[in-house]
Amino acid sequence: MSEKIVIAMSGGVDSSTAAALLKDQGRDVVGLSMQLWDYTRRETSDDEAWERKNSGTCCSLDDIHDARRVARFLDIPFYVVNFERAFEQEVVRPFVESYLSGETPIPCTRCNTLMKFDRLLARATQIGADRIATGHYARIRHNPRTGRHELLRAVDRSKDQSFFLFDLTQAQLSRMLFPLGEFTKAEVRGMAEGYRLPIADKPESQEICFIPTKDTGRFVERYLEKTQASAPGSNGSTRDSRPDPAPSGRGAPGPILNRQGEVLGEHPGIHHFTIGQRKGLGVATGERLYVIETDPHRNRVVVGPDRDLLRSGLVASRVNWVSIEACTRPLRVQAQIRSRHQAAEATLSAREDGSVEVRFDEPQRAVTPGHAVVFYRDELVVGGGWIQEGL
Repeated sequence: MSEKIVIAMSGGVDSSTAAALLKDQGRDVVGLSMQLWDYTRRETSDDEAWERKNSGTCCSLDDIHDARRVARFLDIPFYVVNFERAFEQEVVRPFVESYLSGETPIPCTRCNTLMKFDRLLARATQIGADRIATGHYARIRHNPRTGRHELLRAVDRSKDQSFFLFDLTQAQLSRMLFPLGEFTKAEVRGMAEGYRLPIADKPESQEICFIPTKDTGRFVERYLEKTQASAPGSNGSTRDSRPDPAPSGRGAPGPILNRQGEVLGEHPGIHHFTIGQRKGLGVATGERLYVIETDPHRNRVVVGPDRDLLRSGLVASRVNWVSIEACTRPLRVQAQIRSRHQAAEATLSAREDGSVEVRFDEPQRAVTPGHAVVFYRDELVVGGGWIQEGL
């Protein structure tokens, strides 16, 4: 009897090709799609949809339809699981809260850990599946010497997604499959065409799935409007009675200053800004200015020249060690602070509170609180954490 594997199907080329590849290998494959976000919500006074589904999203109803078409084509069972409430509570609300706190979060990592590799894995267990597979570009191997399951970069470095997977636990990695990790994107496209999949020419998904308009600041504002309107005591619905994620006037306008404390303008809310941002500042001083700090306590945005973005290090908290059990002594790694950042040579030092201090060999630009930092040794993911502050 072949091993039963659940494949997380997003309706895109990658997950569909992974499903076809597993089926071609003789595996007992079951397709599952997650319904995470309701794109038909209408929250504004003019009845305009507060977030429209358009090209470049993932996990939309159209994508679920595409996943169902592929499953039918491959003749495998297919189910849709509704995780909308959990997705809002565990991914969207923390995302909004983080932006209001002056951070720049990456919701894809939380979605991977909490939705795809936690809830979906639990659902797979319920239907008797041994393992779960996805279309991510990454690799897993078991190290018999250490007994740990290691996470590695994909063969195709240009498509590598290991940066977004650093938070996976050993238990999750032990039951995961990444069938595409050994292939290039061009090879995957070729396989999709070879299998004659009905979505072989579908474009890739981009941006944050629940913000297809790419306007994060506006999304946060509309989300707050919706939350406040549905709070107890309001004139709106009481469907959602959880606390307002933006107490004490957070999200309100405030000053834009330079490092000398001079007021240069006013911002509409710090959630519209991120470290390193240059466009949309609304100030003109004759030189290029960048956001170098967002201060939620004083509700201010600090700007300065590009050189002020350089940091010699950072502190990361909530660290997850993947390929090692712990950091017990100074450790040399390559530290990557953004998905498209060239990993920089650095030294890690554990701190008593469980956080890690990272010291770069050369200063790095735009270290962003709330974002992830992932530690590599060549292709091996050592671990990663969440940036608490730059040094």
